[in-house]
Formats: sequence, structure tokens, C-alpha cells
Amino acid sequence: MSSHDHKDIDDVTGTDTTGHSWDGIKELNNPLPRWWLWTFYITIVWGVGYTIAFPAWPLISSATSGMLGYSTRGEVAQDIARFEQANSAIMAQLASADLDTLDQNPDLMRFATSAGAAVFRNNCSQCHGSGAAGAVGYPNLLDDDWLWGGDFENIAYTVRHGIRNEEDWDARYSMMTAFDEILSNGEIDAVVNHVLAISGQTYDATLAAAGSELFLDNCAACHGDAGTGDRNQGAPNLTDAIWLYGGDPETLEQTIRYARFGVMPPWSTRLSEAEIRAVTAYVHQLGGGE
Repeated sequence: MSSHDHKDIDDVTGTDTTGHSWDGIKELNNPLPRWWLWTFYITIVWGVGYTIAFPAWPLISSATSGMLGYSTRGEVAQDIARFEQANSAIMAQLASADLDTLDQNPDLMRFATSAGAAVFRNNCSQCHGSGAAGAVGYPNLLDDDWLWGGDFENIAYTVRHGIRNEEDWDARYSMMTAFDEILSNGEIDAVVNHVLAISGQTYDATLAAAGSELFLDNCAACHGDAGTGDRNQGAPNLTDAIWLYGGDPETLEQTIRYARFGVMPPWSTRLSEAEIRAVTAYVHQLGGGE
């Protein structure tokens, strides 16, 4: 007789055991409840049916589509299409509106700023921040300090074509000279002190006096003799307390020595004309629009 013919019977219950024992406790070989078994079988059948009816099995570049053809992405696409259809008339009105008089149409302006807020969050907040307050190297859009102009038309142009990118021939473009190999260390220090002086900060008077002449010879062509900037070139005003990269002596030295070259992509290939106008309206009404 083989070992399989021997049954281990529990002395207390008289039930077969599985032969497993933990700390002297034997595992009884009781059958599973019928309701549990039937529930288990039903879930197997349901699972097989689900994989047939709905997308389930991954393939090399896609997945099985399922006999019902259901798609969560398809549902999202339908919702987007439904809302686009509902807003098509006012979007067309926005796309053809005169930007200079947009704020004279309260209903259209409200729609534009609401739609523009969504466009901004999806496309612009990564650089300018969710509240549009900017960061080092990314302009604050809440104030009234504009490198290229802050009226509707100028904001729209900047959004449409971008700045210093290689994708759009109409991008705003200017380039600051790196003076590291043009001016000596002492001359750079002098220019730094001149900028500190005209911006109302603590400075060395002797160095600032020397820096004034150097500034006129090397920097005034873009920033102006008084350092108030030039929007036609995107040259910042150096006399206020608003700095794109920082106005402390160390940062000013780095800027003068190595220059700055911020890039903004053109959005004309990513956004519709109505969306460009919407985000323009949104930025304009944030507080610094002109």
C-alpha cells in the first residue's frame, strides 16, 4: 500500500487533513463552500468575456480593441468635440475680433479671459508659473514692465511668434553682447557699479563714474543713454527694481560678462488664432496690460 493510501484523520473532528501542520495545528481538508466556488467560476467567465468585449491584451504597438470598440480616449475626444462645437460660434467671433477693441465687448472679453486661462495653464505656466509671476529668466506677467510691449497687439505678436527661436522667421529677436573678451575685469566691475547706481542700489562712486563712460560706449545703443531700455529691441530698463535674471552685483557681472539669451517658442503652430487671442486677453488683464 502506497503512502497516498494512508489518510491522516483529525482526532477531534474526524475529518481528513491535508498533511500540513503549523505549531501542532493541522489543516483540515474541508471542501470549499459551493457558493464560493460558483462565485469563483462566474468571475472567470466574466473575466474572459471582458477581455473579448473591451480593450485588454497589449500588443507590440497597440492593444486589442475589443468587440464593443469602447475607448476612454474616444469618449474624451467626443466630449472635446462636443464642447468645441458648442463654442464654435464665439471662437470664430474671437478669431476675427479687433484686438484693440476686444475689451469693449464685455461678453467676448469674459469668454476670452476664461478660455485664455485654460490655454495659459496648459501651455505657459510651465515657464511663467501657474500664477504668471514668472521666475529667474522668465518674465513676470503681472507687472507693467514689458520687454516688447504690453498692449493687446504686442502681447499677441509675442505669443504668436515667440522670442529668439529658430522655428519662426518673424520671432522677436535681439542679442546681447557677451563682454567677457571685450572688457577687462576692472571695466566690467565699473559697468556693474554704474548699473547699480542708476538702479538706486549701493555702489562704488569711483567705479560708477568710470562705468558711466563705458556704458555709453558699449551698452547705450540698446539700453539707452539713461539705461531705460528700448522695447523695439527687447532691451530691459535698468533703472527700476525689476530684474529678469537678478540685479545683485554677482548676477549683473555674470550678465555683462556672458550675456543672456532667453528663448520662447512660437505658438502659432500649436494654438489656433482664437486660442492665441484668448491667452492674450488673459495675460493682458492680469494687471500689467497696457
